[in-house]
Amino acid sequence: MAYWNIKNVALRGVTGTVPNNPVKTSDFPFFTKEEADLFDATVGIKNRYIASADTCASDLCFDAAERLIAGLNWAKETIDVLLFVSVTGDYKTPPTSAILQDRLGLPASTFVLDVPMGCCGCIYGINVAGNLLSAGTAKRALVLVGDTAMRMGSPKDKSRGPLFGDSGTALALEYDPTVNDIIIDFNTLGSGYTALMTPHGGYRHPVDRETSFEYEDFGNGIIRAPKDALINGMDVFSFAITKPPISVKKMMDELGLDKDRDIDYFLIHQANKLIVDRIVKKLKLPVEKVPYNLQKFGNLGGASIIMLMASELAEELSQRPLTLMCSSFGLGLTWATMMLRIQPIIVLPINYL
Repeated sequence: MAYWNIKNVALRGVTGTVPNNPVKTSDFPFFTKEEADLFDATVGIKNRYIASADTCASDLCFDAAERLIAGLNWAKETIDVLLFVSVTGDYKTPPTSAILQDRLGLPASTFVLDVPMGCCGCIYGINVAGNLLSAGTAKRALVLVGDTAMRMGSPKDKSRGPLFGDSGTALALEYDPTVNDIIIDFNTLGSGYTALMTPHGGYRHPVDRETSFEYEDFGNGIIRAPKDALINGMDVFSFAITKPPISVKKMMDELGLDKDRDIDYFLIHQANKLIVDRIVKKLKLPVEKVPYNLQKFGNLGGASIIMLMASELAEELSQRPLTLMCSSFGLGLTWATMMLRIQPIIVLPINYL
């Protein structure tokens, strides 16, 4: 399929919110100090922020959205589209985007949609909202991306628990016929869906109190129940270091882009240091053009790209035009590459809620 070329849509601002509860790797009870030190050195995730049991992804996104709306000086009645991009919605039904429309005080005419696409969620959200705006019928959109991913997994699972942090982010888009196209390449390998999944809790395998909560020891510190999200580490690693780099290289080649001359930064989903480093090596990317924030926040799922902007590129994004090449990969299995040529935007400081 050809690329998605989203015309007439400008990125106006970004920000993020994390719970004010930092957790170091050494804080996990299943790690010895030596194991924690080795994890920090190899995986690169030294700190993450974990939400309390009564804080949802929607709460973190709500805070980010309120601040960004104020920072942009947007009247709420001018917002036409609200997307909530998350795999940790408030309820199975109704859609959390509808709840956020009310909480934020947006007009009843607001188009709302939940997008549960995991680590590719930011790029999916930009594609959906961007295409809604591109014709000019709708003028302004908020894409709220966040998860409380820690509570999806087993507290006893060494293979998953230490990887993730919780966050909520907000990204603002606006109709503007003077800007460059947003170009996106999407791909899906549905046959690999079992590599990243939560086996019980949907309608294929509803939660059952006799089986869904029964812990099983898979060895190597992996203890989980069918209700818990799982990661098949080797399958995910193999997928992440092969498919996404091919997509990035293909886009650069077909658009005639030089990685040294034409791209200011490569924003790669912050899955873990092993994966990001391997992608950088395979693509022979200049290391100074690949920002990292894993050590600060861990894997933030779909919010990863937005938080890289907010935490590592805030000053430059607010002061000069930048060309960004973004790469995300995750649930599905899905992967996406996006090129953004953007003018200076509003970047609000990350809030610790």
